[in-house]
Amino acid sequence: MIKMNETVERLKAIVGKENVLAGVEIDEKYGHDEALSIKACAPSVLVKPGSAEEVARILSLANEERIPVTPRGGGTGLSGGCVAIADGILLSLERMNRILEIDEKNFVAVVEAGTILADFSKAVEAHELYYPIYPGEESATIGGNVATNAGGMNAVKYGVTRHFVLGLEVVLPTGDIIETGGKYVKASTGYDLTQLIAGSEGTLAVITKVILKLLPRPKATTTLFVPFKNLNDGIRAVPIILKSGLIPMTIEFLEKLGLNTMENYTGRKIPISEKVRDEAEAFLLIVLEGKTSEEALRDAESIGNICMKHGAIDIFVPPTERAGRELLELREKAYYAAKDAGATDLLDIVVPRGEIPKFVKQTYEIAAKYSTTIACAGHAGDGNVHLAILEQDADKLLMILQEVYKAGKTLGGTISAEHGIGCGKRRFFLEIEDKVKVDLMRRIKKAFDPNNILNPGKIF
Repeated sequence: MIKMNETVERLKAIVGKENVLAGVEIDEKYGHDEALSIKACAPSVLVKPGSAEEVARILSLANEERIPVTPRGGGTGLSGGCVAIADGILLSLERMNRILEIDEKNFVAVVEAGTILADFSKAVEAHELYYPIYPGEESATIGGNVATNAGGMNAVKYGVTRHFVLGLEVVLPTGDIIETGGKYVKASTGYDLTQLIAGSEGTLAVITKVILKLLPRPKATTTLFVPFKNLNDGIRAVPIILKSGLIPMTIEFLEKLGLNTMENYTGRKIPISEKVRDEAEAFLLIVLEGKTSEEALRDAESIGNICMKHGAIDIFVPPTERAGRELLELREKAYYAAKDAGATDLLDIVVPRGEIPKFVKQTYEIAAKYSTTIACAGHAGDGNVHLAILEQDADKLLMILQEVYKAGKTLGGTISAEHGIGCGKRRFFLEIEDKVKVDLMRRIKKAFDPNNILNPGKIF
């Protein structure tokens, strides 16, 4: 329990009184993230540090007094990872939002953890460079993306956040500041702490600075929207596309129910004929990059031919890049569309991509068993299936979750591809995951955080 008056005064001395809020002073938005099934919890104290040194002093104080600390970025997570402990400190990194350097010679950027993804992307593009990781929420922070190892629609070509993290500045729960990695692309010098901390969901250290790899900016993109009679045909086309040597930036799959939900929410209809709309049960959304528009269109034609040979009903190519972008924006609204439709939980299970049709079939069988609705969409190129579950009965929802997670695990998958475990999936993670691995993770946590002050209750 925080000694409220004494601790608040000590925190004000570290960061300034204007950057410490307590009790009813704290805006309710700080009590939750975007997870639909996690109960909000207001922290006792909200602290907004402005530097790594201030973070270090806060953690040193918390470690001394055994006060739990929950790091928070943009609050856009979907697993309850930044939901605070009632008698703890919520450490918001929103003031630490500077882009410190864009190094064109070394193709890297150095940013503070609270840097907003949209701001960073614009700054990089102004230098004719490119940061391709896009989880679908532009208000997310870079530090939060690293903490959850965020993925998104571009993962089939570019991978996930950790593939672009070259180095970190972090503060350990003891208050020590360390730097990992650097402005280089390879190293074999001891354990790779950079990659260990990436994806650790704020349980090992507080990320304060990130060194990111950048790429040359692509000159042109082309989008394809491909209807199929069934999902199996669509998924079978994916490895054939990849074997062709043409690696799209994005390969998304949509089922009819999910597409209808997105169209209803946005009020925007994809311009395909009613005949095709009636006949198609599944769709691929494919985005290609090229050095020129001609190259991108040529590759799109090749991929379109592959799709037509493997069960596609038709090929729709938006006439402009803007029109193609609107198709992607439709897919990006999947979360909001599902929430608007009454979804009670959103999952991000991953299976080997060839198993997507089988997993989706099993998911619909589970939905039928419990007389509920589950809408599916996801990243066909990497096997990440997003499920929106519309079930109000808490007991039924629990049984549905257990069966869906078990189905994914049985097919060689795991329960989270990009959202993380947080507190929302903790129970299922501990039930399903290898106990020896979990025990090893607990020992790593103990080595970093012997007093368990940093984001307790998350993952474990």
